[in-house]
Amino acid sequence: MAMRPLSGLRVLEISDGPLAAIGRQIAELGAHVTQIVKTGDEPGLIQAVERLGKSVENATLNEAFSASLQDRLAATDILIVDTEYAPTIDTKAIAAQFPDLIVLALSPFGLEGRCKDWQLTEPVIHALSGELSRSGIPDREPLLPPDGVAWGCAASQAVYAVLLSFWNRVRNSQGNFIDFSVFEGASLTLDPGYGIAGSAAAGVPAHKQPWGRPEGRQRYPILPCKDGYVRICVLAKRQWRAMFEFMGKPEAFADPQFDLLHVRFKDPDLIPAISAFFSTMTGDELEAEGEKRGIPIARVYKFEDAIRSPQISARDMFVPREILPGRTALTPNGALEINGERMNADEASSASGDNWTGSPLPPSARPFEGLKVLDLGVIVVGAETGRLFADQGADVIKVENSTFADGMRQNKGTDLISQTFAAGNRNKRGLGINLRSEQGIALFKKLVAESDLVLANFKAGTLDSLGLGYDTLKAIKPDVILVDSSAFGPTGPWSKRLGYGPLVRASIGMCDLWRHEGDAEGFGDALTVHPDHLASRIGTIGALALLIDRLRTGKGGRVSVSQAETALNNLGGLAAQADLERQGIEADLGDGKDTPWGVFPTGGEDDWCVITVRNSEDWQTLCGVMGRGDLADDTSLATPEGRRGNRQTIESAVKDWLSGFTDAREPAEILQTKGVPAAPMLRIQQIPEFPAFVDRKLFVAVSHPHISEDMIQEDAPTRMTTIQTPDTRPAPVLGEHTRDIIRDWLGLPDDQISEFIAAGDLEEANV
Repeated sequence: MAMRPLSGLRVLEISDGPLAAIGRQIAELGAHVTQIVKTGDEPGLIQAVERLGKSVENATLNEAFSASLQDRLAATDILIVDTEYAPTIDTKAIAAQFPDLIVLALSPFGLEGRCKDWQLTEPVIHALSGELSRSGIPDREPLLPPDGVAWGCAASQAVYAVLLSFWNRVRNSQGNFIDFSVFEGASLTLDPGYGIAGSAAAGVPAHKQPWGRPEGRQRYPILPCKDGYVRICVLAKRQWRAMFEFMGKPEAFADPQFDLLHVRFKDPDLIPAISAFFSTMTGDELEAEGEKRGIPIARVYKFEDAIRSPQISARDMFVPREILPGRTALTPNGALEINGERMNADEASSASGDNWTGSPLPPSARPFEGLKVLDLGVIVVGAETGRLFADQGADVIKVENSTFADGMRQNKGTDLISQTFAAGNRNKRGLGINLRSEQGIALFKKLVAESDLVLANFKAGTLDSLGLGYDTLKAIKPDVILVDSSAFGPTGPWSKRLGYGPLVRASIGMCDLWRHEGDAEGFGDALTVHPDHLASRIGTIGALALLIDRLRTGKGGRVSVSQAETALNNLGGLAAQADLERQGIEADLGDGKDTPWGVFPTGGEDDWCVITVRNSEDWQTLCGVMGRGDLADDTSLATPEGRRGNRQTIESAVKDWLSGFTDAREPAEILQTKGVPAAPMLRIQQIPEFPAFVDRKLFVAVSHPHISEDMIQEDAPTRMTTIQTPDTRPAPVLGEHTRDIIRDWLGLPDDQISEFIAAGDLEEANV
């Protein structure tokens, strides 16, 4: 096995449970991670999965241990502390004492602000982030997304912040104190309400959607077939035309108006007609026809079958390991590949350090200043990967042409640029270039010779078909780094499939998990954009690891990201549990889940409150707040098993109590004051005014010269002491900076640039 990019990096992690995924992801890249857990803590499946690849030590987390910790920090590069798990460790004092150290202080809502003492669970994250208001069937109760999704998203955002900070330390000789709000990390990475939206939104941002919980199933409908369900993503005109041909050209849908997406969405007869047509075919038959005809169709897998699907098995996404004593189960095998090798956690890395010298870049105000990035990315994953580099100072060039423009440029409104495109492409410069012309390719290759990174998220084989595969790029610039993201990865039987997030969720069993209980057709993920934002973080993490490694080796490399695998990597506990159940073995997930764990109506109109009972203390407190001493004294409800067995009784009591409130914010605040996790379901429009966002200044108001109103966008990825908040330079019009880029990067004179434009090899904006 080749040396991994973070080999020699030394990490001390004081955490357990789902947030220990931060250390696991860093360990997978080669760092030596020592995880310190409380003596006597018996791991459940989640804890066991997140300990993979680490050196695990047991200790008593008290004042004495906190003092002894000081002796270890001089030989540590990164300290990760879950401040709830280890409240006696003074992370701020450690950061002051060790100014070269990267200190990641994890807390539910950040170390400062009105919500700093609030309790956090995944339902609370989903409620306050606006995700819950976009989940589920509109005329039913809001639907909580699958367990593990939010924690995993927060973990990846934290890894990005840590590696960004380490890169900055090498370059600028500065440590960093990261005040990381887990809630913020999940909110910005799962499906941010003010971030770039999916292509079916046609440029309409989430906060512009109706106040209620809008119907969205027509966007990516899930339809019954002969042996289950399939999902389709018929968005582009050519996809509709292929579907129309497949159906036998029915006269009812022959009007050319059906070429328009909004016409198809509004037609009440189209989806039933497609459903009737599909009913005589199996899922496998429909997938095969879709692949042959260019129609995005995917079987909706059961989760327990998805982890053994042909694609997941072929790529070894899950491998059997002894996860608990005497218990072998499928466990995640890493979220990405580097140079064709899967970054997994099969064994702990060496603890020897590295001096990480040799940075060719001078000190800078922003970590990525001076880096040159060619961004071929499209839609959400492509936009976000480039933005994460652009926000921190890299010169990111958005590469397009009018024939093959980014699909996110579509816009229902009259503005030249949509708000969602602006959110995902800020701080970039726009280059119009024809990659189908000989001279256009020649110019692009000259740009590659000047670049540090190339970003792309096409289906497997597309770059090679353009003559721009990794081997070609490497021959031009030996130390170039390619980040290549696709739906299912560069190899395997599904590698050439079209990459839409809804199809990915169907194929990996996430739609099956994201479903109203007891309803075979109650799929509730129609309005979400996942795992797009997550995949962009994973790709950026891989690129950062190679950039760090390049400082000592002088070599570049290729990062390959499968969007399907990034999502499954966060569901490792569920996968292990499903595999054990298949073997007839019961195992505790170890997620601290008690009951109730759900969403409850208040007396207000479409007003909902989430409440989580994690343990007996929460249960007694909830009973006290509700004035239900009879339930508190009931011995049949004294244990988690007893409460789960009497869930209906408990939920009836909770609903009775909540019926006296018309605004879920009031009971949620009452419960949080008493230490019980609870939250109101917020709509996207309410998010910017919620204290957890206001006090931490998560959002910033920006303007754009081609957008008629000011917009709200995210500010920094988290709060850090030595890294500035990002710029908010406006996203480019297609080809807006073509002349400047060719002049700056290649030194060509204006008259020669004009010749290339006249010949159609380059393109410039006419604004």
